[in-house]
Amino acid sequence: MSQKDYYDILNVGKSANDDEIKRAYRKLAKQYHPDVNKEPGSEEKFKEVQKAYEVLSDADKRAAYDRFGHAGVDGVGSGGFGQGGFGDFGGFGDVGDIFEQFFGGFGGSSRKNSGPRKGEDIRIQMTITFEEACFGVQKEIKLQREEECTRCGGTGAKSKNDVTTCSRCKGRGVVTSVQQSILGRVQTQHECPDCHGSGKKIKNKCSECGGIGKKRQSSTIKVKIPEGIDDGQQIRLSGKGNAGVNGGPVGDLYIYFNVTPDDFFVREGNNIYCELPITFSQAALGAEIEIPTIHGKVKLNIPSGTQSQTKFKLKNKGVKSLRNNYLGDQYVIVKIITPKNLNSKQKALFEELSTIESTNDDTIFEKIKNVFKRFTK
Repeated sequence: MSQKDYYDILNVGKSANDDEIKRAYRKLAKQYHPDVNKEPGSEEKFKEVQKAYEVLSDADKRAAYDRFGHAGVDGVGSGGFGQGGFGDFGGFGDVGDIFEQFFGGFGGSSRKNSGPRKGEDIRIQMTITFEEACFGVQKEIKLQREEECTRCGGTGAKSKNDVTTCSRCKGRGVVTSVQQSILGRVQTQHECPDCHGSGKKIKNKCSECGGIGKKRQSSTIKVKIPEGIDDGQQIRLSGKGNAGVNGGPVGDLYIYFNVTPDDFFVREGNNIYCELPITFSQAALGAEIEIPTIHGKVKLNIPSGTQSQTKFKLKNKGVKSLRNNYLGDQYVIVKIITPKNLNSKQKALFEELSTIESTNDDTIFEKIKNVFKRFTK
């Protein structure tokens, strides 16, 4: 069965940049999140969106996907791309693997389902503040996850003597059936209905887990959120997912972050932007203003004659990069505020300014400064 294209899932084109992919993911993740959308199929759609973002937001995975499609990121057989040769069919796994993927096995393949399998991953969303995202934080989260039964050690049996090999599949976990088709006799393999693919039968089940070998329990996990995490990004905690099957490794925990916006600062990558209102006199005469940054207050020099929308750069006052210790910058965009409800003194000042006429900008500016000086004594 063909898989959906990850670009189509996120409704973006193949030339979409990282910001476009992130915005598309955030929109769809909020739309289909199971806590918000109770419609049938929303949870599957949510998982689909997460998987697409997981691949397209990673440069290496995206490159592999663009070149090889789903096989480039999911892998087919044990060889994987670039590991091939004649024995593994040029990196696609052996011939039996290919037929087994499409037909459930061919020619009596001995592939087993009873071996160790990694547990399922868990994916959650976490909301953090703007400050927590900038500087990192440690939090505790509570999860409901499947853990190995401590009483039976994951065997599902009351004792070791209660575990026997399944007589129907002989411990293989699969059974073979033969069908006649236009291609001739075709052998297909299916999960053994007696042991459900485990290859084992249990005489007396564990009283704690009922023979499953796992129990759903509440766990408290400490999460160290790295400094510089951004909205829509994720972290992976290895081995914090659901318990494995037949002694397989524990799955992973993926945490997707929603960062609440700040009232003053706006983040773009590792840089911080803010808008600073200044008065007409501060813009005309210049001023030294104390302004906030995420690292504390600093003084900003506003030169005389500053125009509205002028941008000032505060070096290394941004957010630290996740990949290295590089600090972004803060950009301050000034906005000149036109005064309202003038008092008589202010009104007289601006009336005098309005009478100043000259084609020489420097002359006008000097006259304006002299007017301000007279009225501010």
